[in-house]
Amino acid sequence: MSETISPLAPTHIPDLPAISGVTCRTTRAQYKQWDRCDLTYVELAHGTSVAGVLTQSKCPSPEVEWCRNALSKGTARALVVNAGNSNAFTGSKGKETVQLILSLVSGHLDCSEQEIFVSSTGVIGVPLPKDKAESGLKSVFGAEPCSWKEAAATIMTTDTFPKMATTSAVIGGKTVHLNGIIKGSGMIAPDMATMLGYIFTDAAVDAGFLQEMLSAATATSFNCITVDSDTSTSDTVLAFATGQNDAPVLHSFDDPGADAFQAALSDLCMQLAQLVVRDGEGATKFIEVAVNGATSDDSAKRIALSIANSPLVKTAIAGEDANWGRVVMAVGKAGEPADRDKLSIGFGGVTVARDGLVVPDYDEAPVAAHLKGSEIDINVDIGLGSGKATVWTCDLTHGYITINADYRS
Repeated sequence: MSETISPLAPTHIPDLPAISGVTCRTTRAQYKQWDRCDLTYVELAHGTSVAGVLTQSKCPSPEVEWCRNALSKGTARALVVNAGNSNAFTGSKGKETVQLILSLVSGHLDCSEQEIFVSSTGVIGVPLPKDKAESGLKSVFGAEPCSWKEAAATIMTTDTFPKMATTSAVIGGKTVHLNGIIKGSGMIAPDMATMLGYIFTDAAVDAGFLQEMLSAATATSFNCITVDSDTSTSDTVLAFATGQNDAPVLHSFDDPGADAFQAALSDLCMQLAQLVVRDGEGATKFIEVAVNGATSDDSAKRIALSIANSPLVKTAIAGEDANWGRVVMAVGKAGEPADRDKLSIGFGGVTVARDGLVVPDYDEAPVAAHLKGSEIDINVDIGLGSGKATVWTCDLTHGYITINADYRS
């Protein structure tokens, strides 16, 4: 965790309600030389259903490979998250440590190893030490339950503030709660998950339906953010439904309350995803890129991501320069249908370029004022159809270089 909190951090951290069937604990395993907790352990009630989205990286960590396999069972009893060491690209040694964690936790809970979910985050290429994993787990098993804020802080790496959110929905006249914690600051690009995020609810949801809803929520949240265009080896989002509420079980969208739960889940994922962008490494500006008029929604999203991932666009925003020419460049390189002479571009609701030309005598004053703020809007109309998409990113500053130039040390 950085000593300097991002200027884009929310001024208020919400108080998350207790979720029946969820108990969080933390401890110091010392996976990295720092004076803080770095192991989060979450016990889940019997019968908890689970769903997940995982990195599409072809070089995933053994934790990701394990979770992908374990999700097929559809039930969960525990989650273990290690911070400071991603355990990725570590060969057989990394797999052996994961197996040790599974064995210790399943023995402690007297459950199947396939009901244990594991994540690690931090430096790539260094095996997670077995001795620290074992001593850390033995310590956390006896630790006192912790708050959601403590759990959120423990999973952080270069994050500058703990990220968490809460929502609720009504199912069968019963209010169910959804809490989420997440970590992510750099190596953030949409490709299924883009960070480590965990969602907990007391609702009862069939595992297959929970997977359907989480995948849909991911498409409009976690897969619509980018900090630096880099997809991690460890990206994981898991959702756990303990079923400890008296609300009816959800099996499909035909069930009353399913639409409300989907809306709450999507809202929660959106809150968490945007918190990641607001803590982008070195970020000083939160940027929304909205693309309309594309030939399809997918085409609009690819164009929006081309803009959001452009170092030239991001540095122009950092410099508070309404350089619409760089946006034109990013649209043109996206490989999607576009017509220069039908393109319109705006900043903060002010159109600065239209029909392939700069707007004659447009008023620069409101645009300049907008770019001096911390919340930036870039609007693009392709002029070819009805496809639309919105993605979120941040500016690119010297701070990003400073953080990543000496990351391993």
